[in-house]
Amino acid sequence: MIQAVIFDMDGVLIDSEPMWQQAELEVFSSLGVTICPKRQQQTVGMTTKLVTAHWYQQSPWSSMSLDEAEQAVLQQVATQINAAGVPKKGLLRLLDHLRQAELPVGLATNSPGFLMDTTLQKLQIRPYFSTCCSVEMVTEGKPAPDIYLLAAKNLGVAPEHCLVFEDSFTGMTAAKAAGMKVCALPAEHDWHHSKFDAADMKLRCLSELDFTQLNLRSALSNERSCC
Repeated sequence: MIQAVIFDMDGVLIDSEPMWQQAELEVFSSLGVTICPKRQQQTVGMTTKLVTAHWYQQSPWSSMSLDEAEQAVLQQVATQINAAGVPKKGLLRLLDHLRQAELPVGLATNSPGFLMDTTLQKLQIRPYFSTCCSVEMVTEGKPAPDIYLLAAKNLGVAPEHCLVFEDSFTGMTAAKAAGMKVCALPAEHDWHHSKFDAADMKLRCLSELDFTQLNLRSALSNERSCC
């Protein structure tokens, strides 16, 4: 039975993947890296540090340090979130449902803390979360399971009783390695890809979620299930 729910952030709480792609395109192109959308798909779900290292290996630059390039990307994403960030369709309905069921909710993201705070503040959803874990809080980001295990520990729930909402294969791999159940939200171009077959459930959008599909423990009543 599910006793806690943990959300990824980018692509799950907010449609920020286009913002990341645009920021990476602008920053790395300015450094002489040739980037196209197809090549960018190789880095979806990675930490910004790993993405920066990936493009540096493809085409080394000398005009700024890797840390400076990483920070330039992060600042551009934060600016875009503040300007145009909105909750993903179906998110607020789901969060309200989980609150009514009195189920603990966590956030586990490969993004740094300041970007996590920017997103939560922009969407005005921080009160829904009992714990918020960013990549600096663990030794290894996703696909390592560390951040999901930390979120479960903070929520006081065993990993096998946690349900994770993830949009990337990297994130799904991390959650499954942590021993959790996963509801995958693949991008349209990845919908039929076999790599998401390991997910316990697959949705195109949170608004498609039928609450009767979830076996959630409600703190309100031992006889009540999520509906």
